[in-house]
Amino acid sequence: MLEEFKKFALRGNVVDLAIGVIIGAAFGKIVDSLVGDIFMPIIGAVTGGLDFSNYYTSLSGTVASGAAYLDAKKQGAVLGWGNFITVAINFVIIAFVLFLVIRGMNRLKLHTEKAAAVPADVQLLTEIRDLLSERASPSR
Repeated sequence: MLEEFKKFALRGNVVDLAIGVIIGAAFGKIVDSLVGDIFMPIIGAVTGGLDFSNYYTSLSGTVASGAAYLDAKKQGAVLGWGNFITVAINFVIIAFVLFLVIRGMNRLKLHTEKAAAVPADVQLLTEIRDLLSERASPSR
């Protein structure tokens, strides 16, 4: 059983998946910082310094008006629609940043594929094939 587990754990797919998860977690921290430290302050400045995360609607009478969202959650049931808007904006920003990254990678990949020249032997064989096909076809 130990040998079978060793074979499973050391297969390429499992190792690749583990590396992907670790890189994904690190990339997630970078994206969280980008959104929280770069984009959200800009959005806050554009909207006049509004912090959407503290907007809520009280669903019970035990919540004191004007309390911060986290304090209001402790006092009773609240509908945190402002926090939802913040999370939705974060999602849109993250999706757009990932779109730009993937778009750039695809362009780079396409550029490198175009830059890859046809090897000389393949080009020579193609020319020979074309000449032979011209000889074999009846003249017009």
